[in-house]
Amino acid sequence: MTAKHQGSQTVVERCETCGRDTSHTVTVEIRTESKKKENAEFSREPYRIATCQICGETTSQRMNNA
Repeated sequence: MTAKHQGSQTVVERCETCGRDTSHTVTVEIRTESKKKENAEFSREPYRIATCQICGETTSQRMNNA
């Protein structure tokens, strides 16, 4: 799976591991979902990646569920 980072920012949001609101570094990655090389250019999707600055837990969410 290929990923490209599109910048980052810090936001406060709920961390399920910590059980409270904490600072998170949030980035957007463009990931290639297809494992087949001939279709890879058509399977790129944006993902929101959030990493808790307290415990290090990382979550990812697909942004386009078309």
